[in-house]
Amino acid sequence: MGDYNNVSAMIRALKEGGNLAALTGGDPHSLHSGRSGAWKAKLKNYIQKINASNERSLFIFSKKNWIRKRANDVIEWNPFEYMVLLTIIANCIVLALEEHLPKDDKTKVARSLEKTEIYFLGIFFFEAALKIIALGFMLHRGSYLRSPWNVMDFIVVVTGLATISIKKDSSFDLRTLRAVRVLRPLKLVSGIPSLQVVLKSILKAMAPLFQIALLVLFAIVIFAIIGLELYSGVFHTTCFYANKTVIYKVDNDAPTTCGVPGDPIWGWLNIKHGVFTCNIPNESLVCREYWIGPNKGITSFDNIVFAMLTVFQCITMEGWTQVLYWTNDAVGTLFNWLYFVPLIILGSFFMLNLVLGVLSGEFAKERERVENRRAFVKIRRQQQVEREYNNYVEWINRAEDVILNEERTTEQERRAIHEARKYAALKKIRHYRAGKQQSVDDDEDDIDHAFNRGRGTGIERTDRPRTFGRRWHIQQRVIKSKIRVLVKTQAFYWTVIVLVFLNTACVAIEHDGQKQFLTDFLYIAEFVFLGLFVFEMLFKMYGLGVDQYFASSFNIFDFVVIVGSIFEVIWTHFNPEESFGVSVLRSLRLLRIFKVTRHWASLRNLVVSLLSSMRSIVSLLFLLFLFILIFALLGMQLFGGEFNFEDGTPLQNFNKFATALITVFQILTGEDWNEIMYNGIISQEGPHGKGMIYSLYFIILVLFGNYTLLNVFLAIAVDNLANAHELTKDEEEEQAAEEEKRERESKDVESMFKLGSSSSSPPPTDTATTTPNVKSKKTDQETFLNRNNLRQTTKREHTENTIKTVLEKKPSNQPIVSKTDDYLDRHLFEKANLDYIPGLDYDLGPVFMPTLDKLQGFNDPETAKARAEEAARKKAAEAAAEAEAKKKEQARTVKPILPYSSMFIFSSTNP
Repeated sequence: MGDYNNVSAMIRALKEGGNLAALTGGDPHSLHSGRSGAWKAKLKNYIQKINASNERSLFIFSKKNWIRKRANDVIEWNPFEYMVLLTIIANCIVLALEEHLPKDDKTKVARSLEKTEIYFLGIFFFEAALKIIALGFMLHRGSYLRSPWNVMDFIVVVTGLATISIKKDSSFDLRTLRAVRVLRPLKLVSGIPSLQVVLKSILKAMAPLFQIALLVLFAIVIFAIIGLELYSGVFHTTCFYANKTVIYKVDNDAPTTCGVPGDPIWGWLNIKHGVFTCNIPNESLVCREYWIGPNKGITSFDNIVFAMLTVFQCITMEGWTQVLYWTNDAVGTLFNWLYFVPLIILGSFFMLNLVLGVLSGEFAKERERVENRRAFVKIRRQQQVEREYNNYVEWINRAEDVILNEERTTEQERRAIHEARKYAALKKIRHYRAGKQQSVDDDEDDIDHAFNRGRGTGIERTDRPRTFGRRWHIQQRVIKSKIRVLVKTQAFYWTVIVLVFLNTACVAIEHDGQKQFLTDFLYIAEFVFLGLFVFEMLFKMYGLGVDQYFASSFNIFDFVVIVGSIFEVIWTHFNPEESFGVSVLRSLRLLRIFKVTRHWASLRNLVVSLLSSMRSIVSLLFLLFLFILIFALLGMQLFGGEFNFEDGTPLQNFNKFATALITVFQILTGEDWNEIMYNGIISQEGPHGKGMIYSLYFIILVLFGNYTLLNVFLAIAVDNLANAHELTKDEEEEQAAEEEKRERESKDVESMFKLGSSSSSPPPTDTATTTPNVKSKKTDQETFLNRNNLRQTTKREHTENTIKTVLEKKPSNQPIVSKTDDYLDRHLFEKANLDYIPGLDYDLGPVFMPTLDKLQGFNDPETAKARAEEAARKKAAEAAAEAEAKKKEQARTVKPILPYSSMFIFSSTNP
């Protein structure tokens, strides 16, 4: 076996040919014997020792080392992280305050700010050193260089140290190293969790985007090779003056290409038909070569690099028509379109727009997997609860209107019935929440208690005289009820919408130089519309109540707009000369147009979906601003003070931070980005120097900014449209279910009101029909008892209740029962064939019943049969609906809830 006390010798023996016999004395199976226990223990201890040595940071600091502990405490200390973020922001401000002048000249402020670079570098170096000591450098899990953010920090620190160590008079280009400093703002992403989620989500979509990029690159190479074969060298011919070397220009415009007409083929076909031959009246011109070409020779097909850049410019659809006209002038118009039309269709219409298709497709896949994500389900359920609650509030209001029309109804009865209706509505909502949201409000218990208290006092039937205060209170409730009905009608809604459109029209027709009568009319109309909208607000507050008014987001929106309009009038009165503030306040009135969405379900759901994704949109906007900031600072480092040409400095330059921001934003929009790229290439020794390398700055900016980040917003919009469609579809399904339920309930009520239709007819005398009538009567009694939560007493129970009532009756506490109420109770119980004892509190429960004196003819057999069939049908429908709900719930639970939403942004716990 050898000396295996040395563990390294054991490892060496394991590596010798992979032969276990070298360790086991010729028997490989002896590893499983008892003698191999000591060998395994030694090997395990050695592996643990290796792992323990790997846990040492820089092979020096163990986890128990005091320095490493303190370093770990510092990097995990929140104020330290905030200090680093503030340092990054301060460094960005310093970089933005720099002003670049020609020939690397700098202002006094720029020289002073340049001295602060060593302090920023020291802070970042200190941060990197602490993290390396606390986490380790790179050899074990969780070390410093295992994080991409730390890799970026390390590169920035190393390049910063290299910039300081290199002397200024050296031939090395310090501008490139200093450009790495602009990556420091990316550390803001590492300090803000929401931005990390956004960036990681976009990076997850990079795999399909990389495939699209390869496809686009392949198409560019193919078209570049074709262009190289067709148009190589044709952009170097232009019009010269005869016997001179001066290029002909028209009004100092750029020269154009020209060509020599060819001989016809087959007598009629001329391939070079349409070339520009420099045939200009009153000018002696000839078409010759030796011209550098358009855009200082950048736009050409002379080699594969220039051809690829020209093709890329064409598929971005910026300046491609000028390239088409140059080729027409040089080679003719007959077959030239066969190259450029497919290039635009395949390259621009199809290839680059695949980026949006890929992003939208990825979002759609994610949305299908997370269709029941919490945020979307929460919005849907919230709308369901609000609609159901509003329906029950309407039901309570209608019941209250019926009560107000009954003169014999006392205040105690109205309070008890109102509490009963509220209890029924809240019980329905509580059942819904308990079944679908697993949450019950504590306020419902208080309302239940109030209902029980009101129901208990409902037996106090005292006919009190109606005083003036009580009559005024009743009249006020009647007025509120009518106003509440009025403000919820379609006529009132469309009247307000017409006023909104008229107000918008009055604001829109105002113009400069208008006549005085129009100014006076608009001034008066402004106060008229303001008064009407204030009246609408107060009208709704009085009819609905302040609490119910502010329960609607639309009403809150109206309140804010009206308050802003009132403040505008006051501001105009005291500060008539400050027109800017008045214009801003007046613009708030135009927001009233959004009231149209109240009854426009699809538009309302789209707005709700957009508002629900505002947090993701804000995060993307911040990321886009960070992207623009970094490229603006990078452009200042690369092209600052370099855009100096014979015609002067163009408006689009990188000399100052503000100008650089606007220039980068213009490139993102795609407007004349190729002209800015031409200036950048020419400023860096032209296309035949190192200028073509600097063109990568503009290409990357267009690809990542214009075709990726901006398309993310479009993908979010497409996803919001899908969400809005789902919400609208759910609303339509719920409305259909509510309509069906309302029809069933109306049929139940109609059948109950038709009970009295056969009460006046004599009872049947035919003995053959006696038995069915008796059976139907018993069925009707049982249905009535079950519906109203009652129980029929026996003769013995009736006697016991009578004796108990007589013995426990106390004159002082006995409520006074009116004859009308006693008649109604007795009439109800007689129709149900129940024993009735005057003075007892019969708890009928929260059941919606019509006026009791209309319940006649309860023994009609046909009505009883129809009522029984309707009850059976209703019960079957409820059972089917419950089974369908369980099926849908099971389908929801099977689908996984992924950590991100369909927009790759919101986590499952994001509020």
